[in-house]
This record gives sequence, structure tokens and C-alpha cells, in this order.
Amino acid sequence: MATYDTLGATYARTRRPDPRIAAQIHAALGNVTDVINVGAGTGSYEPARTVLAVEPSKVMVAQRPAGSAPAVQAVAEHLPVRDDAADAVMALLTVHHWTDPAAGIAELRRVARRRVVVLTWDQRVFRERFWLVKEYLPEAAAFDDTRAVPTERLAELLGGARQEPVPVPHDCADGFAAAYWRRPHAYLDPRVRAGISLLTQPGETALAPGLARLSDDLAAGRWHTRHAELLTRETFDVGYRLLVADH
Repeated sequence: MATYDTLGATYARTRRPDPRIAAQIHAALGNVTDVINVGAGTGSYEPARTVLAVEPSKVMVAQRPAGSAPAVQAVAEHLPVRDDAADAVMALLTVHHWTDPAAGIAELRRVARRRVVVLTWDQRVFRERFWLVKEYLPEAAAFDDTRAVPTERLAELLGGARQEPVPVPHDCADGFAAAYWRRPHAYLDPRVRAGISLLTQPGETALAPGLARLSDDLAAGRWHTRHAELLTRETFDVGYRLLVADH
């Protein structure tokens, strides 16, 4: 069973594409004629030029909206397409779920004629800057330590890649892990947490004490006092990075 057969049931509702992040991803893809989306999920951020989506979870594929690019159920490590199949290949917030990232990146390079775009995060930056894992949920940070692939390693596997910071808007529409950095009450909502693998895979029991502390700090005003500076920001760099590699 694919990981997101159990974790992805709410994605169509909680993981809607944010237009500002979409604009950055589409700019990184550049002027390409066709795109393959690997680890495509429900189809967030797919440009109109997408010709194929590759996704291992049937639950995620079932949530793709009508009119989306055709989808095939397969894994990144074994893409069922020929060499040089598309101008560009993109893989967004998916590499950390792969069983063999090196093999998956090699497949992206095999399939792309011109460009590979990967959205991931720098775990060192994420751990240091994101208050949720730093102050309340170190268990979640420790879980990410086991699966995050260093951006320098990914750049190396890609044969050299430039890195672009992806700042997260304070009202981000896409409910990924750090999307609610200025809306802390959201992390107390189990429906929100259900769409964030970082907050589901460690298990509710492991996270319950930290979430209880967060609830108490919000009720007492301690969180707002401690993070007053965050409340003045429009965007926040929490470590998300676009890696762009050209052939």
C-alpha cells in the first residue's frame, strides 16, 4: 500500500495550490513545451503543459480534478516512460517519501530533455526557524531527520542545480507543514494535521503533549508574546527550496 493511500484522503480539501508559490514553480519550469509531474498527488501546481502525472497512491489519483493530465500509478524509482519523454520533469514535496532518492532523481534526469524542478526543504533551516517543531514538537523534527534529503545532496544527484528560497505567505492556501506559521491555532485542528505527513506519521500519541502545550500557550497569550515579530511579517523563509537543474 502506498503511504498516501492512508494519509492522503483529505488532500483535495487541505492542500490547495497557493497562487504565489505556483507562480514561482511555473517560472522555474520556464518556457518548456511539456511537463511530467512525478509524485503528483492530487495535481496541485501542475501547469497546463502537463502531459502525464505519476503517482503511486490510488487514493490521491482519485482526488485529481476533472480535466487534469492523465495519471499513471507508479513510483519515481521506476518511471514507466521512455528516455527524454518531456521537456521538463517536476517533483514537488515528494522526494522524502521515496524509498531510494538517488534512483528517483536518476529517473527524473533520464526522462527530462531540458530541465528538472524539485521542491523540497532544508531540514537544518526548518528545524532552526520553525517554532512548531523547535518549541513544541521535537518528535516531529526527529521524524523528519530520518527522511529529509539534504538539499546539497539533491543538487549533487541532479548533476548541479541552483537553489531558490520559497518564502511561505502568511495566508498560504496550501496546507503543508509550515503553511500556518502565522496561524498557530490551525495546528490544533485534526483536519489540518491530517493533510500534513509530518504531523500524522509520528502518531497522535507522540504529538499530544506538545499540542497540549501549544493550546495552553495560545490560550494564555504566551505564544503571541513570544512570537510578536512573526505577526508583522507577510512571508517567512522556513527552509523550503526549489532546485532547478538544466541538462
